[in-house]
Amino acid sequence: MFSIEHEFDATVVTLVDEGETPLQEDVVVNSFAECITVEQYDPREDRMQKITLSITQMNDLAAAINLPEGVYSRAKKT
Repeated sequence: MFSIEHEFDATVVTLVDEGETPLQEDVVVNSFAECITVEQYDPREDRMQKITLSITQMNDLAAAINLPEGVYSRAKKT
């Protein structure tokens, strides 16, 4: 299950793990104009963990999801 919320400065997508246990904590993806942040609560450290991706890194990740193993470079359209 997931939810999408449009806030003033970001689009927020929350991914809820469903199914068989063990389940993972919710993942929150914040999409800003200049970057994407991914957050998940870490119960072992009792804090949120956050990574920040540039828009280019996020585009590369999206392109890589269904590709086979290998090294790729996205070509820029001119």
